[in-house]
Amino acid sequence: MVDIIKYLVIDVDGTMTDAGIYYDEHGNETKKFCTKDAAGLFAARQVGIKIIVLTGRQCKATERRMNELKVDFLFQNIKDKKTFLEQFMRDNMITKDEMGYIGDDLNDLSPMELAGFVGCPLDSCQEIISISDYQSNLKGGNGAVRDVIEHYLRGKGLWDIAVQNVYGIGT
Repeated sequence: MVDIIKYLVIDVDGTMTDAGIYYDEHGNETKKFCTKDAAGLFAARQVGIKIIVLTGRQCKATERRMNELKVDFLFQNIKDKKTFLEQFMRDNMITKDEMGYIGDDLNDLSPMELAGFVGCPLDSCQEIISISDYQSNLKGGNGAVRDVIEHYLRGKGLWDIAVQNVYGIGT
């Protein structure tokens, strides 16, 4: 078996979304998620990668979408992502080489240093871009998560088989 990460941390705002925060007339927060990202998450899970969604905000829309995507772990309202992730890695005996991270902004910078693979959307801040192994050519909320995952899995020779297993189609 090809050596791959076992866990992939994904930020929400600016990574899975366009970084906008929208409120309806009742004050409820809403978000726009890109449906194309689902294919990346499903492919990652197909090859055994556990998905961790880690966000600094609390939002029902995020909870609903992550339930639909059947992510393995959803952690919201995490203000100190690095400390949280360090503890999670200790508790689960996860090494740096087993961890991947997709994020876009300064609050992702220090926890990204804990990961063996780092990816980011096109419109990430310069500090994130400078430490990324791969920068998508797509903006956050526009399929960047799928693109990063596809890039990673193609590099490991696993994208085609994952897509075949998830969707029953060849690529």
